[in-house]
Amino acid sequence: MKAIVKSPICPLMSLPRQNCERADEALFGMVVEVLERTTPDYCKVRTHYRYEGYACIDDLVLLDKTAEWWANLPKKVVLHKNVCDVMAEPKVQSWQILTLPRGAVVSPVGEPENDWQCVMLPDGREGYLRASYLGDYFSAPIDLPEADLRQRIVETAMLYAGTHYRWGGKSPLGIDCSGLTSMAYLLNGILIYRDARIVDDFPIHEISREKMKPGDLLFFPGHIALYMGDGRYCHSTGRGGDDGFTINSLIPSATDYRSDLAEKITQVGSYFD
Repeated sequence: MKAIVKSPICPLMSLPRQNCERADEALFGMVVEVLERTTPDYCKVRTHYRYEGYACIDDLVLLDKTAEWWANLPKKVVLHKNVCDVMAEPKVQSWQILTLPRGAVVSPVGEPENDWQCVMLPDGREGYLRASYLGDYFSAPIDLPEADLRQRIVETAMLYAGTHYRWGGKSPLGIDCSGLTSMAYLLNGILIYRDARIVDDFPIHEISREKMKPGDLLFFPGHIALYMGDGRYCHSTGRGGDDGFTINSLIPSATDYRSDLAEKITQVGSYFD
């Protein structure tokens, strides 16, 4: 069975209950595969990027036909704002239907008027949000020259600057290390593994440190970061004093050098040949 995420953020838990470790988050408008109905309130799901966790039934539209209908609609993604309101009418004085985070998926209806875009929601309702908040939804990697795509991945990661750390998070309301790197790629149509390691059958392969370029990934024990170039990398860390998105350097003379990470790089991974 297929289902659609209808909540702005759907926590994917490590067990079928609320009071346990959060494994991941599925975002509004994503289609997931329901693997098992585990309890009256929870089901095990697999995301389109092949990550599994337990979702609350209340966060999903559980209908195959609805999911198929939704999958075939045109899509846009919330990209240019951390969060945005979907309004009942195309005016700021209207009332909000819901608030969506970056990465949420909606279906545009018609063309924008005065920067208001009518959108379809997974439950069949329509609402309005600013067209300028939306970006293209990519179901396959963007066809760009390598240097441009690398830079775009870095710029996408930078959209999460200022976000605090949340274990299992992947939105501007809270993000962890692999949430940051996976979203930097996902918003550009590339589905990499969600956790901080290289996994076979996903499009990241190991390269030598000497060959790393912007957009490549740095792996540490239990941690991952995105290389930006010039010896600098961005990542999301729960370390006290940082608590979230931060930028550090691999250069020992830099003021933001972190020896505890720079000296423990286990692998460098790349999507590119």
